[in-house]
Amino acid sequence: MKILINNKYTVNENEIILLLDKENDEEKTSIAKVFNAAIACLNEEDRKLKEVAITNYGGALVAIMVPDKDGNFANVIQGHDTIDKVINSPEPFLSTLIGRYGNRIAKGKFILDGQEYQLAVNNGPNHLHGGPTGYHARVWDAEQTDAQTLKLHYLSADGEEGFPGNLDLNVIYSFSNENELKIEYSATTDKKTLVNLTHHAFFSLSGLATPTASVENNIVTINADWYTPVDETCIPLGEIAPVEGTPMDFRTPHVVGERINDYSFRQLEIGKGYDHCYVLNKREAGSLSYAAKCVEPISGRYLEMWTTEPGVQLYTANWLSGFEGYKGATFPERSAICFEAQHFPDTPNKGHFPSCVLTPGNEYKQVTIYKFGVEK
Repeated sequence: MKILINNKYTVNENEIILLLDKENDEEKTSIAKVFNAAIACLNEEDRKLKEVAITNYGGALVAIMVPDKDGNFANVIQGHDTIDKVINSPEPFLSTLIGRYGNRIAKGKFILDGQEYQLAVNNGPNHLHGGPTGYHARVWDAEQTDAQTLKLHYLSADGEEGFPGNLDLNVIYSFSNENELKIEYSATTDKKTLVNLTHHAFFSLSGLATPTASVENNIVTINADWYTPVDETCIPLGEIAPVEGTPMDFRTPHVVGERINDYSFRQLEIGKGYDHCYVLNKREAGSLSYAAKCVEPISGRYLEMWTTEPGVQLYTANWLSGFEGYKGATFPERSAICFEAQHFPDTPNKGHFPSCVLTPGNEYKQVTIYKFGVEK
């Protein structure tokens, strides 16, 4: 295989490029340095096949190459293979970093120290994922610190997308010899602000195809006794509700399609499927703990998720439109599944939810791990 250099672009004075399907390590390293992009690879024995490809435009994942139970490799992350398609994607948050505030804020408004802030309204009547020019649409400084690690840095200016404070962010991607994709976030501010970072990875464990298969056959487990029910605009009602006795219960493994169309349960009708935040079971706040597992039974591929965050948003890609992505693959509705580590939606307007406030002198930290494997 070869590194495919799809196009060269200049965005905000930073040259960026997507790197996919590598073979030659020397060529790969030099291109990464010149074009400020990176690939995180496995050890010497495995790296001819297993890899993660990332662009510093929005920190988007563009390839995760892992094997199925028969040893066949496929890309299991939805993305694009040219930078212009990343920038102009019909799904702007497709497998990108999200911030300054992941998920929704009601009516785009919040109060901090007695001052009301108005954010962009970009999802019905609400603010979503940091706004139309959030971190998914920013060019990050990139440094490949070793063959398996990429560090991204971005300084989010005071007032950017309406949020107060200069926020200095670092995100480190690493891909271990144990097939663990770790994402480590840290941030500091010079002014009291809100921070709720996540990654909106769209996983398709069957492998990308034309069309990419539905995730309704995926078997999901979520380590959560509770979730946050939402109103008609997907804003939490403020209640922390039990999953027991509802189609939201994934404490034991369930096939996604088993209950996803049970619109007699109003929450599923509102989201056109699953699009809800689960309150993870944790013995200690902020601890790195098991959150979820997803198995694709035909390929045998599985994904396990661990995170320090208190919640995870389960989203079954209910609004994908079938557009074309990586190497001509198409992405119809419900062809991906997302596990977004985060604090709860609309936390700034729900005083009893875990706080997303960051103050000067303190540091925001998050660790989320996605581990890939096979079940035979």
